[in-house]
Amino acid sequence: MAKQDRAIRTRRTILEAAAAVFDERGYDAATITEILARAEVTKGALYFHFASKEELALAVIDAQLTDAPQDFELPMTSKMQQLVDMGLVFAHRLRTDPLLRGSVRLTLDQGSTALNRSGPFHGWTQVHARVLTLGKERGEVLPHVVPSDTAELIVGAYAGINTMSQVVTGRADLERRAISLYEHVMPSVAVPSVLARLDMAPGRGARALAEAEQLREAQETAGPSPTPAPVGVG
Repeated sequence: MAKQDRAIRTRRTILEAAAAVFDERGYDAATITEILARAEVTKGALYFHFASKEELALAVIDAQLTDAPQDFELPMTSKMQQLVDMGLVFAHRLRTDPLLRGSVRLTLDQGSTALNRSGPFHGWTQVHARVLTLGKERGEVLPHVVPSDTAELIVGAYAGINTMSQVVTGRADLERRAISLYEHVMPSVAVPSVLARLDMAPGRGARALAEAEQLREAQETAGPSPTPAPVGVG
């Protein structure tokens, strides 16, 4: 078990180092030598986990979804609040998570054609479509909304403001741009009663992430719920 834990930590160290190098230099300019130096691991250790620079870059890209918190639906919140929270938490994490920044740089980098960068676009579209579908089933979404089409619109628009924010301010204003996006889009998506309760205020992403982490820690501390005794036995 200790050997397996060490391997997991080493793989994570390599991923984070690679993400930092890719974020700074892009895919084409990044070198395995730079990544090895940043990770402080041997070439053998890197190639044990990743067969090539391309495979390593694809793993960094995949981390955008696999490393993301899986559920922002906090108690007493709507599915449409969950939809907004996904984007605002993402904006917050981009300021604090080097692995996510490297993943986004690779995904949006148009300079290289060597990588298949479509995974995050398909993945985030599916996640948004699922939340919108559940919201529609709960009566939170306007009747005319087609979840798959709206999901593509939000993901595509978010990619656009992300790129613009990176170029113009180094993402210093990404939260503001994301809030503006949702303020313009959500009136065409959510029913008025749900729209009126949506929290899209500055700092919402950090608050939602902190609340979700506190809830997860409380659930882990409490442990699994006891299995009820069979009824009518004994």
